[in-house]
Amino acid sequence: MSLPELSLKDPAEELKAKSYNETYVAMSANDVDCETGNFFSKTISANTTFTFSNPPASGTGFSFILHLIQDSTARTVTWPNSVDWASATAPTISTGNGDDDFFVFATSDGGTIWYGFTAGQAMA
Repeated sequence: MSLPELSLKDPAEELKAKSYNETYVAMSANDVDCETGNFFSKTISANTTFTFSNPPASGTGFSFILHLIQDSTARTVTWPNSVDWASATAPTISTGNGDDDFFVFATSDGGTIWYGFTAGQAMA
């Protein structure tokens, strides 16, 4: 196994990668475990309450993508109370059979506050 090619301008300040990949996790449970990846997908087969666990310590930025796929019945999603949405209003997820919704979440305070963003809805 070879290591990725890296170019370090100043090892303490900058990392320039030739290639970057995110770890994809197809979720079976409803917990987004930040230690397992940063691109998650979940097919919603029931009304779902998400939890976010194991973010990095305060002072380290972390973000992830959550791809939701609606099944043949319209489902609802409940987000953790720590998510801060624009105008303090969580988005309504798409309800069509097979609809794909994408959300991005970011924190820098160990998950005390997660900033939530709608990246795209009803993509199917």
